[in-house]
Amino acid sequence: MKKVLIVDDSASIRKEVAEALTRVGYEVLEAVDGADGIDKIRKQLPAAVICDVNMPRMNGLEMLEKIRKEPQHANLPVVMLTSEGQPALVQRAKAAGARGWLVKPFKTDMLVAAVATLLRA
Repeated sequence: MKKVLIVDDSASIRKEVAEALTRVGYEVLEAVDGADGIDKIRKQLPAAVICDVNMPRMNGLEMLEKIRKEPQHANLPVVMLTSEGQPALVQRAKAAGARGWLVKPFKTDMLVAAVATLLRA
């Protein structure tokens, strides 16, 4: 069973994503912000990460940029899931190695399809 880490400061978003992914057979881990996300990535080694952008302590882009500097996580598939659609943020995420950008509110079937595609790549 592949592990997917959800990094979002919203408990309701984490719950919605977790329910969608567990329904189709993924094991789900949760983190409340970027700092917690880095800790979970280092300890739990997920197969993929779904990450919000705007969070307290450490935002999703900072987390992504930091984790990419660690050779063992340089190719970890990360999709940003956010209410932000600003082109500059999307470009920064792509430059840092994000593999996708989903905008909230999201359709759970699209999210599940994105994760499946990520894990096949």
